[in-house]
Amino acid sequence: MEVVKITPRGYCHGVVEAIRIAKRVGADRGGSEPVTMLGYLVHNEHVTRELEEGGVRLIPETDRMKGLEQIREGTVIFTAHGISPEVVDAARTRGLNVVDATCSDVTRTHDLVRRLVAEDYHVIYIGKRGHPEPAGVLGIAPDRITLIESGDEVDSLPFTADDKLAVTCQTTLSMWDTQSIIEALVHRYPHIEAHNEICLATQERQEAAVLAADNVDCVVVVGSSRSSNSKRLVQVVEEKGHKPAFLVDTAADVDPAWFTGMRRIGVTAGASTPTHLTRAVIAAIETLPEVPAAV
Repeated sequence: MEVVKITPRGYCHGVVEAIRIAKRVGADRGGSEPVTMLGYLVHNEHVTRELEEGGVRLIPETDRMKGLEQIREGTVIFTAHGISPEVVDAARTRGLNVVDATCSDVTRTHDLVRRLVAEDYHVIYIGKRGHPEPAGVLGIAPDRITLIESGDEVDSLPFTADDKLAVTCQTTLSMWDTQSIIEALVHRYPHIEAHNEICLATQERQEAAVLAADNVDCVVVVGSSRSSNSKRLVQVVEEKGHKPAFLVDTAADVDPAWFTGMRRIGVTAGASTPTHLTRAVIAAIETLPEVPAAV
């Protein structure tokens, strides 16, 4: 089977930096005090296991404040997805050493939201409920930020032409879906100040996957089902590239039956996917024989 290796793919700069920080803290402090990541540092279980082997334990609680209650001492690492200021303050009040591994792109969004709130805007934030990145942003000013997930929610928003409004978004969503929601908001509220904060790494991976879909029979995305950006890669290939797409965590998840009647398979990877996993998936697909479609 022929494999088209889609680039860019895999680790982005924010993930690389978060992992570097966590490994360094685990090595430097793990022998003298507990080191804990509050939630998944990045959404990939293989990365999590590697960090745990290096002395960084995981508190998987999605509610960061509840998770913090389980950490009695030592160092707490905040994940690449960002964190609510309330949780940071609570960690310091508990006497914990705080290490922030928030991605710089997420930090930029936090800074933007703080500025908008300070300038008396109400911020409409496009994101996925239950994901840690929106939770961190909402914690900046809960009474001044409204979370929406889709364009279907735009018509039910309670704001008027007299309200000072701005819109921004989670960094790892589909760039096309996000833009369509922003356009719907601009249509209803022409005075809204729009900021599309989809990060460059997300945009580049989505654009490359959709472009590659023109020349392959399907696309395999290597990434965790926890990973928002990995799931969005599957979505954009199917919706914008009009080709089948499959999400796999490891090579063991590859199903040869998917490729019946296919010859060229595109492979990409989410921004939190270790390179060795992608290489193994590529190798597994390359060994598969072409199976003609049933007549």
